[in-house]
Amino acid sequence: MSLKFDHYAVMGNPIAHSKSPMIHTAFAKQTGQNIQYDALLVNNFTEAVSEFKKNGGKGLNITVPFKQQAWELVDIRSKRAEKAGAVNTIYFDQQGHLIGENTDGIGLVRDLTINHKAKIAQQRVLILGAGGAVRGVLEPILAAAPAQCVIANRTVAKAEQLAQLFDHKIIASSYEGLKNHSFDLIINGTSASLQGALPPLADGLLAEGAWCYDMMYAKTATLFMQWAQQQGAIKVLDGLGMLVEQAAESFYLWRGVKPDTQPVIKQLQS
Repeated sequence: MSLKFDHYAVMGNPIAHSKSPMIHTAFAKQTGQNIQYDALLVNNFTEAVSEFKKNGGKGLNITVPFKQQAWELVDIRSKRAEKAGAVNTIYFDQQGHLIGENTDGIGLVRDLTINHKAKIAQQRVLILGAGGAVRGVLEPILAAAPAQCVIANRTVAKAEQLAQLFDHKIIASSYEGLKNHSFDLIINGTSASLQGALPPLADGLLAEGAWCYDMMYAKTATLFMQWAQQQGAIKVLDGLGMLVEQAAESFYLWRGVKPDTQPVIKQLQS
């Protein structure tokens, strides 16, 4: 007797580096779910989604460069996805509609507050960058009720656009404008530190007891993480936990089961 597997996948270009198949396979084994999860290299995104659905696929994760295209393609968007301007999770309802969700922000907040016991409420939060990755996580960060949320970007107009989109619950700033201000939590939402670059950050941005979090992750400490250590952050974290937590939220949306993320995070760290 052969077991029937429900088919899920992550679509992106490039995709070979994706850890999603390993993560979801581990979740399925842990929770006793019969799923097959593949990494699909895609050129024509709309066509690929249509083909996947036609072949009985149950749900998709979407990664670079298709998150904005996924947002435009879906029939229904969650409130989180609507504000995020990007979709990283798709599932199909009984009528065959494409439902779009964004789990990145919830993954970030859970990693910080649950895995690491960080505090966001009533903290002064600085976010570096104003691109799609940052927009995608703002709604859950603001829902955690920081005392202040500042977005710094080389092009201040982009940060100002986000401030308007989120009803001015955010303060837009240049990097130069951060001087003489300090923060309890700094989140790097740029990919610059993976390319060996850093935004022009002044000394003294970290308040006493400040934490720093890089949404990117690599085998060794990113340039931003190295900067944070040199500046005296008491806790310096990368985005590996965020990756696993956002995947867990996708898995829950698809399967109605919440996996234990801790063993999977440990597996990826080893």
